[in-house]
Amino acid sequence: MSNIVLATDGSAFSDAAARFIAEGKLLQTGFTVHVVHVAPEVSGQVRAFVSKETIDAWHQEASDKAMAGVCDILTVAGVPFERHALHGFAPERIVTYARSVDAQAIIMGTHGRGSFFDAVIGSVAGRVLAQCDCPVLLVKAPQKS
Repeated sequence: MSNIVLATDGSAFSDAAARFIAEGKLLQTGFTVHVVHVAPEVSGQVRAFVSKETIDAWHQEASDKAMAGVCDILTVAGVPFERHALHGFAPERIVTYARSVDAQAIIMGTHGRGSFFDAVIGSVAGRVLAQCDCPVLLVKAPQKS
């Protein structure tokens, strides 16, 4: 069975990517979707005052919340998936995870803010594209009328 990674940040853009999969718009069938969310690492100063268990619980809660929408969409559509809560630098963790499951593709929603904005603050999607060995499909959420 093929693996596809669906990276989510909990936004409407991620939901659009999940709907793209759920509506059967991929050219292949018979895949498992690996829903991943990457929570950022906390600073060393925070680690000095907050227990590892509390930080781990925060990471899990943030990931559960971010993955809920896309998992609901995939469940309703009957698409098989697994959830994976990760933490660290998002582009690096997404690419590393995709390699670990030999993903045939990574699917992500894109905010589509433009190259100037992305050049200033960076783009997770852009960094994934630059580092990834497999195809990356970017799905933009439809504009509201």
